[in-house]
Amino acid sequence: MTATTTAPVATTPANGTRPPSARLRAWATRAPLLPALIFMIAVTQLPFVATLVISFFDWNSLYPDARSFAWFANYQEVLTDADLRRSVWTTVLLTVAVVLTSLVLGLALALLLDRKFKGRGVVRTLLIAPFLVVPVAAALLWKHVLYNPEYGLLNGLLSYVGGPQPDWISNTPLLAVEAALVWQWTPFMMLILLAGLQSRDHEQIEAARVDGASDWQIFRHLTLPHLRRYLELGALLGSIYIVQNFDAVFTITSGGLGTANLPYTVYQTFYQAHENGLASAAGVLVVIGSIIIATFALRVVSSLFREEVSRA
Repeated sequence: MTATTTAPVATTPANGTRPPSARLRAWATRAPLLPALIFMIAVTQLPFVATLVISFFDWNSLYPDARSFAWFANYQEVLTDADLRRSVWTTVLLTVAVVLTSLVLGLALALLLDRKFKGRGVVRTLLIAPFLVVPVAAALLWKHVLYNPEYGLLNGLLSYVGGPQPDWISNTPLLAVEAALVWQWTPFMMLILLAGLQSRDHEQIEAARVDGASDWQIFRHLTLPHLRRYLELGALLGSIYIVQNFDAVFTITSGGLGTANLPYTVYQTFYQAHENGLASAAGVLVVIGSIIIATFALRVVSSLFREEVSRA
């Protein structure tokens, strides 16, 4: 006997119409997202394109008729001007100091909250609170409640022990801004690192304890390598924000005493010097720097997701 096979015959619906193609189905599922996409482009991308175009013009708003195309002259001035270069160095110094200090303090607090003790939920809520405060309100709090030389809390505490009464903002302006930002960003680092601590393999840690490993050895050889990705993520996300920080500098020092970072310099160039083209060029450089940092952050996040999927 021989078996015969027949090729399947394509069938069409009774009404004679063909089923919708895969491309049509894909567009049908994406169509509800188009209004949100158009709104996002109009709100975020079009202003950036306009800023990019203005950055190629020599444009002072006080003399609108003298506007002319300047090619890359504004970018050259941003990179060669002494004040702008100083603001770039201040931005780097502020970012590195705040991010590193926040990571160290956040790690210490995360290690504390990873232990079980009575009232841990209340302590966790209190430690998260600074991150929930509006940035301008936090800066005003530090400027008037803590730093004020006449009625500030810091000088009030020093007066009880007969200590000096320094003017914190005048004597240590950059440190004053850094302390306010560290206070606000340490809870963020703590949450990221606490999530990393809670994702550790506890069986591996128990096996290390059984083998006689000390707490420091467990932290150095097991916990710290496991937290490497989370430390990188916290550093990158914190850097994205601190590079663009304007609130603390504007509120606490008004950009004086050597605390003017690049965003504040952009504000000065645009609103006080009325140099639209130069301010736009500096703003574009800030955006490019933020995009570079964000690219590394996305890579770290994707690697964390891959690790979690492989572990599951």
